[in-house]
Amino acid sequence: MGHHHGHGHSHSHPHDSSGNIGTAFFLNLSFTIIELIGGIFTNSVAIISDAVHDFGDSISLALAWYFQKVSKKGSNRLYSYGYKRFSLLGAIITSIVLVGGSIFILTEAVPRIFEPQETNAKGMFVLAVAGILINGAAVLRTRKGSSINEKLVSLHLLEDVLGWIAVLAGSVLIHFTGLTIFDPILSIAISIFVLFNVFRNIRQVIPIILQGTPRDLDLEHIAEEIKQINTVADVHDLHIWSLTEEYNVLTVHVLLEKYLPMADLAGLKKQIRSVLNEEGIQHATIEFETSDEQCAFENCLQEKTTNPLSDEKNVI
Repeated sequence: MGHHHGHGHSHSHPHDSSGNIGTAFFLNLSFTIIELIGGIFTNSVAIISDAVHDFGDSISLALAWYFQKVSKKGSNRLYSYGYKRFSLLGAIITSIVLVGGSIFILTEAVPRIFEPQETNAKGMFVLAVAGILINGAAVLRTRKGSSINEKLVSLHLLEDVLGWIAVLAGSVLIHFTGLTIFDPILSIAISIFVLFNVFRNIRQVIPIILQGTPRDLDLEHIAEEIKQINTVADVHDLHIWSLTEEYNVLTVHVLLEKYLPMADLAGLKKQIRSVLNEEGIQHATIEFETSDEQCAFENCLQEKTTNPLSDEKNVI
């Protein structure tokens, strides 16, 4: 029998994701320039390091902004599924830049623990207040985003806010105690925090790039739901993956109890699509087979004797 394609689409509330990232980019780049000048003026490694970190963020935001806009393009001859995954590419580049920036901060900050240098605590305080306000405004623009790209952007903008709160506290401590060692200690703490969150978020992106089964979808459960439909004898060669964290794709071979005319197949396909929509599948390709039909692919023949649904889920 031929292939029957079910295309169910669920739409979230639209939001100007690329516009949000664009606003965050301009806010971040403008403040990075102010921050670099201020860091040199105050002789604060925490501020200079954060300026380098923010410059990396600005590059990342520019890429994220571009990739988010590209990801909205529809399908064409080169990319038949469209450009949805380009937003993930932005998230990966952002993560790489953040890791590089954090390593640089550590190499600058660690030597200053052993040889503390004089810093301008009042200047640090003023810059910290400005940093909290400007980065806070950028967080508010991106926090409502639903894509991993926007979440990653919002996350490291929030990290900047938390970092500035730490710098604010550090400037007060340095002012009252005169212990400038707090400056490099703050830099190291911020770097470790950023690295921890980058690795935590990249773990969400990797399974999507490698076409792993989405964590919130259960292959066995979906197979059983399809088998509950009348005239369905069995289900095999079932695969689910994600184009993005919001768009899930499924392919499946459905074994029928008996031959059905085309009109009945259309009704059956509608039933299956309804089940899949409820399970969070936005795009489905369904192939119907009868018991005397041999599956076309070698891996499909193997799956009739071994149950892939019993395999352990990926642990990434």
